[in-house]
Amino acid sequence: MGGEEKVARQHERGKMDVRQRIDALVDEGSFHEIGKIAGSPTYNGEGALVDLRAANFLFGRARLGGRTVVVAADDFTVRGGAADAAIIGKQVAAEKMAGELRLPIVRLIDGTGGGGSVRTLDSDPSKKVSDGDGGYGSGARTYVPLNPGWEHVVTNLATVPTVALCLGSVAGLGAARAVTSHYSMMVKGMSHLFVAGPPVVNRLGAEQVDKEDLGGSRIHTRNGVVDDEVGSEAEAFERTRRFLTYLPSSVYEVADRGPTTDDPDRTDDSLADLVPRDRRQVYQMRAIIDSVVDDGSFFEMGKAFGRSAICGLARLDGWPVALMAGDPYHYGGGWTADSSQKVCRFVDLAETFHLPVVHLVDNPGFVIGTEA
Repeated sequence: MGGEEKVARQHERGKMDVRQRIDALVDEGSFHEIGKIAGSPTYNGEGALVDLRAANFLFGRARLGGRTVVVAADDFTVRGGAADAAIIGKQVAAEKMAGELRLPIVRLIDGTGGGGSVRTLDSDPSKKVSDGDGGYGSGARTYVPLNPGWEHVVTNLATVPTVALCLGSVAGLGAARAVTSHYSMMVKGMSHLFVAGPPVVNRLGAEQVDKEDLGGSRIHTRNGVVDDEVGSEAEAFERTRRFLTYLPSSVYEVADRGPTTDDPDRTDDSLADLVPRDRRQVYQMRAIIDSVVDDGSFFEMGKAFGRSAICGLARLDGWPVALMAGDPYHYGGGWTADSSQKVCRFVDLAETFHLPVVHLVDNPGFVIGTEA
């Protein structure tokens, strides 16, 4: 990591360091790190290695609830999590591993993920370059950020479950890694996501914004960029573990059956009165969902976006299903542009991972007008 001072600063901000996060997420002692010695070396005048600053990206295999997954995590204490040189290679390797081994991948994102900083300038005087006039410049150089291996990120969306946790200020390519996922979360007050941060936006002079206004969790859970907002890193890890229990490890399998402690033949007399006879009255659709599915199994996704549609994973007699319903409290359950987009994404998730779709229908149609 980036040293005691930077690690202490990370903790002072209320954030776990990268290794604490991995330990808190995975089954105890199950993380097997890959690429430990990748990083930035320092040599003495005789060419001997005197120091090695580890890369600010960790990845490896681990177990979540006994199932093998790939975990990929940014280390913000080293260059703010920005990737360059070997680090971008490790990101590509993590995505390739998940795809080739057909394993779910969990990304713990805390940084820009792009690189290209002036701090990466290679000023080795032995690496002279022509200045075009017969002389030679200092050799200082960097690189233009690019997306090597992005095809693996895209391919994984069609083959393995992908979870992204925004655990700090995430910008640039880090933001792209966050949204190319099946399920994403932000921590309230800690996470921010944007293409470019407030310093860049404010410098343009058109407006002055802070991190919360530009890319806080309240913004992105309501515009559909990120699925859910959580109160802590620990809650994000718990929801990650739970989300993955509903899905297979890849599209080449089917999801495992869960506990069968809820009798599928049970009755619930309260259902007879939950839907009012007066069609103009609203009612609690989530109460119906909780009664119909296995007790405590409903896992809602994207609650703050497209609110007239309720989408989530659940179990019926132990088997995972994708469940959607209308919420009469919002437009009478009618579909807006946002809720239509939400449903399309959700059905695509169900189709990708072979989940049956259960639809509790109370939908007057599409909402029209400017509010839609």
